[in-house]
Amino acid sequence: MNRSVKHIPSILIVDDQPMNIQLLSRLLSEDYEILAATCGSKALEIAQSQTPPDLVLLDINMPDVDGYEVCKQLKSEDRTRDIPVIFITARHDAQDEERGFLLGGSDYIVKPFQPMVVSARIRNQINLKVRTDLLREIARTDGLTGIPNRRSYDEHLDTVWKRCARDMQEVSMLMIDIDHFKAFNDRYGHGAGDVCLRRVAQALSSVLHRSLEMLCRYGGEEFAAVLPSVGRDKALPLAEAMLKAVYDLGIPHDSSPAAPVVTVSIGCASLLATPEGSPLDLARRADEALYAAKKEGRNRVAPA
Repeated sequence: MNRSVKHIPSILIVDDQPMNIQLLSRLLSEDYEILAATCGSKALEIAQSQTPPDLVLLDINMPDVDGYEVCKQLKSEDRTRDIPVIFITARHDAQDEERGFLLGGSDYIVKPFQPMVVSARIRNQINLKVRTDLLREIARTDGLTGIPNRRSYDEHLDTVWKRCARDMQEVSMLMIDIDHFKAFNDRYGHGAGDVCLRRVAQALSSVLHRSLEMLCRYGGEEFAAVLPSVGRDKALPLAEAMLKAVYDLGIPHDSSPAAPVVTVSIGCASLLATPEGSPLDLARRADEALYAAKKEGRNRVAPA
């Protein structure tokens, strides 16, 4: 998840006793955004929302879903796996503490607690989370264009496919290649080629607006767009819009037989996601469609 420089870390406090939530809120509210839940099911709903917390403070004893089960479910989902969980509980047996750590808890604090000690341990976990998120974002970002890289694409496509398979929804993919890019580099130089890649990436990205749509640099001068819950009828207009966005940049390309400016070829494929199916089949179809677009003269969209 992208974080701005001014992002205020958020903490979800989960306890069936409102008094305990109020106590922790007073302790932490100056430095953090506080979210609260008095039952396990509500805690899971908040954690799995579009804006998940940066840290969960979790009681174990709750009436519906206990803290152990909440932690287990958080750690089993890709979206919430990396949220650190600190158990704050009256259970003080070593076996309880061991179970909490085995389920993926980052820390275990026994009530009654010392406020300053709790604040310090929370601060340590938040700082670690911020650094880890930054490193993860760097590792998944293409250094030249600033968009997600191939590694991020692989992870995102797998996640999207599984989610759409659960809901029996289609997934579409666009494979995009800059036409005659080697000739562009030979004519204008690799410095101009780098600028071209960045501008094309920005133009392609400007067409996508939904939160789970992703454009990545697939490799070299090739890009890929993953479009969850989108069928062919909506994917093709997006592809045409990308085609136009790149053409409208007006980047001169005297060495291209396709057009006097930089253009792209796009292959478009759509598949109904199923648990038995594979996103690799979708990628293969999109790649074959891209090949067809090139064979037909480039600067065009070809459907699978």
